[in-house]
Amino acid sequence: MANMMELDENLEKDFEFLLHECMKSGVIDQNLYVEYDVKRGLRDSNGAGVLTGLTEISDVTGTKMIAGKKVPADGKLYYQGYDVQEMVKGLQNRRYAFEETTYLLLFGELPSETQLRSFVELITSFQTLSNKFIRDVIMKAAGPSIMNGLQKAVLTLYSYDDKADDISTENVLKQSMNLIAKLPLISIYAYWSYLHFKQDESLIIRNPNPEYSTAENILTMLRADGKFTELEARVLDICLVLHAEHGGGNNSTFTTHVVTSAGTDTYSAMAAAIASLKGFRHGGANIKARKMFEDLEANVKDWKNEDQIREYIVKLVNKEAFDRTGLVYGIGHAIYTLSDPRQVILKDYARKLAEAKGRSDEMELYEAVERIAKEVISENRHLFKPICANVDFYSGFVYDMLGIPEELFTPIFAISRISGWSAHRLEEIINNGKIIRPAYKYVGTHKEYYYMPERDWD
Repeated sequence: MANMMELDENLEKDFEFLLHECMKSGVIDQNLYVEYDVKRGLRDSNGAGVLTGLTEISDVTGTKMIAGKKVPADGKLYYQGYDVQEMVKGLQNRRYAFEETTYLLLFGELPSETQLRSFVELITSFQTLSNKFIRDVIMKAAGPSIMNGLQKAVLTLYSYDDKADDISTENVLKQSMNLIAKLPLISIYAYWSYLHFKQDESLIIRNPNPEYSTAENILTMLRADGKFTELEARVLDICLVLHAEHGGGNNSTFTTHVVTSAGTDTYSAMAAAIASLKGFRHGGANIKARKMFEDLEANVKDWKNEDQIREYIVKLVNKEAFDRTGLVYGIGHAIYTLSDPRQVILKDYARKLAEAKGRSDEMELYEAVERIAKEVISENRHLFKPICANVDFYSGFVYDMLGIPEELFTPIFAISRISGWSAHRLEEIINNGKIIRPAYKYVGTHKEYYYMPERDWD
């Protein structure tokens, strides 16, 4: 099939001229951001986010107050007021950890056994997709970006809902639970469709098992033999818990608030959030971290030689290795300073999984890179505050050990985060907030209009 974006030679020259004009007209003097005190990226000069709303859903902290001053502290993440690290301790030997977390995010309290059982039954009842939808929507025009496939499928579900534009709390809650249940199916089926239609591999479409948790169903639908171990399911379940929510200011959740405040439908709001999460600066960061490690593993001959590891990381920071951006993916966070609680938890599970998979040497390499990268970045960039590894540092490694392909790294994130997005959408609707409309300072010049005969600047 021909590329629909290709132009013939003459039109290509016209386009190059337009590209030049576009780039020339789009340049803004960077000094103006300082002159007008513009909070670029909705962050102040210290990198802290500008307050744009209120929420009770989750809290993210990386500092504490001592003698009236903010000082770095171990990171804390709270879901509806509960410390996630304490939650994970209570969830580690339980099935349905993600479902229990989703209940908490949506309804504000931890469920009883009876409440959780009822909630799981409701979610399970929504775990269906018609053969027609799978064939005509998911399989049609299958591509390597499962995130784009998710957006397409979610938007198309609008047409299957007789009350798609009803934004009452009752209807939005039902729509949210429906999407929470369906996203795993859509993601896995989209991946198998891509393998079949683009990579000429076998097509495997397996229905979810109503007796399985979300994590268990992801593994059984993804694997050709449908089998998984208890440890694998437990680790994936905790991954889903850790990615379910992270405050109202992260890009995709803020996107959810913005589009919800405009009064749009649930399918449009969730598709917008998925579009945001796809970006490599947000949910796609775990893919970058994993690819960086693949490059490191290929270029560092002795994984136990810390001098060789340091040499590679120095090259990363100096834009001489991998993608030459100067970034060490998975290191640093906008809020966390001493530690990212999600990374602390995931690192422990990564160790257990690495031992079971015979990949302890690789785990030791990850731990060495984490330690050395923090030192190198602090030294080279003269940082005055601590820097820590974030959740993306180990998540790609964990997914790889679980046999999850890179194409599904970010969709797994979306499968989890839709719980948080749904909670924030409901919070926005329940509180009937104003449409979110920040201001932009105009820094161009006003010009006299010229009629066509007067435009002689060709």
